[in-house]
Amino acid sequence: MKRNLILIFFMILVTEGLVTGQEKQKVLTLNGYLSTMQSAMFDSLSGKFVMENLIHNRLNLKGYVNDHITCATEFRNRLLTGDLEGNGGSYSEMISSDLGYVNLSWNILNEPSFLLNTTIDRFWFDFNYGKIQARIGRQRINWGQTLVWNPNDIFNAYSFFDFDYVERPGSDAIRLQYYPASSSAIEMAVKADYENDVTAAALYRFNKWGYDLQFLAGYVNSEDFVAGAGWSGAFGSVSFRGEASWFQPAENSFDTSGTGLFTVGFDKIFKNNSMAQIQVMYCNNPPDLGSLSSLYSGTMSTKDLAFSRFTSFGQFSYPVTPLFNASLSVMWFPDLKGYFAGPSVDYSLAENIDFSLFWQHFDSKDDYSRIKINIVFLRVKYSF
Repeated sequence: MKRNLILIFFMILVTEGLVTGQEKQKVLTLNGYLSTMQSAMFDSLSGKFVMENLIHNRLNLKGYVNDHITCATEFRNRLLTGDLEGNGGSYSEMISSDLGYVNLSWNILNEPSFLLNTTIDRFWFDFNYGKIQARIGRQRINWGQTLVWNPNDIFNAYSFFDFDYVERPGSDAIRLQYYPASSSAIEMAVKADYENDVTAAALYRFNKWGYDLQFLAGYVNSEDFVAGAGWSGAFGSVSFRGEASWFQPAENSFDTSGTGLFTVGFDKIFKNNSMAQIQVMYCNNPPDLGSLSSLYSGTMSTKDLAFSRFTSFGQFSYPVTPLFNASLSVMWFPDLKGYFAGPSVDYSLAENIDFSLFWQHFDSKDDYSRIKINIVFLRVKYSF
């Protein structure tokens, strides 16, 4: 009841703001996309195929009340049909899971052969004046500097493999930002999740020696103290980025039972607009990968980013023509004696309409057997 009252009150604020904005300025924007994506999961071409189709619609609504106040509501609507819908309640629960303080995800239709889910993953009210900016509501707090794994992203971690969710998860939070100069910022943020666990942290970002540097400290998920740092800059034409975070259990503040994630990466864009990047990550205490679904469910925390002590990544993308792009990504997981390979192609069919093919291949070995999983995705996407 408490959370529902908070939601209703916040919706009234946003609605009033939008109406006022329409009366004074009539500035209201709407954009989004509609896509259909067919996927097939299999271990080998001679084995059983698990098929699924996803119709994905996104609506981004933003209202500009005046020069200082902005409101936004963004919806994620998904209609899923296929073999996975008949596997019982665990799959539908995973789709509808909402880690926020307020549950804003609903399975509108939940039948043995199809599932319709609506999620509000952005819902915020923003005020800015001079060098100060304050935002309350469901929002993305992006403190990452690197391109694949972000140990500094303590508020809303995401999985590299969930490529279809480009907006990435948000948090139910209050965020304050102060800009002492054009190249520096001081941030403080507090979020609560569905279990009433609290994450609170502060970050200081500034520019020195041609690099964007940052330091952060805080308290994560009501269980860990965290301290971290990150940077991004360049050596000539090669970008150089890195992040590090140490999570120390609050109940064991002075021992060595903490978890550290350290990552560094390089990327370069060539004259023909092709791009190459590499990144490596070390974690002293990687968690067990419970199942492949955890890579797509959006339930990962920052400490879950690594499931091997050392992980390496490489990617190369090449524009074959102005309308056709090809890419290959690879990861190596030494502890799992395995790897990931992900080729993909993108082709622009028409203005605002794109065709994409993604192939994700996972290969690893446990104590008993070698595990191979292939997932192929075919997607057509219209943006408006």
